[in-house]
Amino acid sequence: MKLQGLAKLTLLDYPGRVACTVFFAGCNFRCPFCHNAGLVLEPDANLQIDAEEFFLFLEKRKGILDGVCITGGEPLLQPQLAVFIRNIRSRGFAVKLDTNGSLPERLDMLLEEGLIDYVAMDLKNSQDLYAKTAGVAVDLEKIRHSIALIMEKAPDYEFRTTVVSGYHTPQSISQAAQLISGAKRYFLQAFVDSGSLILPGLSPCTPQQMERMAEAARNFVTNTQLRGV
Repeated sequence: MKLQGLAKLTLLDYPGRVACTVFFAGCNFRCPFCHNAGLVLEPDANLQIDAEEFFLFLEKRKGILDGVCITGGEPLLQPQLAVFIRNIRSRGFAVKLDTNGSLPERLDMLLEEGLIDYVAMDLKNSQDLYAKTAGVAVDLEKIRHSIALIMEKAPDYEFRTTVVSGYHTPQSISQAAQLISGAKRYFLQAFVDSGSLILPGLSPCTPQQMERMAEAARNFVTNTQLRGV
């Protein structure tokens, strides 16, 4: 497994929990604004963290942490992810999974087994702009399938869109929100240049532009909020 990063404490990544975040390398998307470009473009370049070392860390954090966020890259590409999550849950920690929604069959297996407590799915854009925003051709039927699985089976969840100038507009966000109409919650996240982007030189939208996008999305998802603004 390509476990290449560990944030030992986060109060933000897992709503309502004190958690750590683990990062898996490798992704099947190439989003120009991805802030983890190294994990995506050079998945074998960094020193991997030994899984046993990570579980020793968890044992020492019992009573301090109560959740683990699993992110990437795209974690569902990892063939042993279910085993990894079972080991986390056996130690009493809740699990949040971040995903781009492109692998619904693997997502469904985890949900059916009850391994995931919270799913955060990145909704890239409207259907006609999805490939541009993801940086690759995307099977939109799989995206729609993942949306349906999450809304039907996930114990708790959120959808989220990282909003970037030149990629998102109130119209495209409205059309994206239609894909998740009636969802529990939808976050529009402010783009931040991490300094490690796939396509450097991108810019955030203004708070006023983002609020207009949120208003457009609320026609379909009442609980649409801005994050990082």
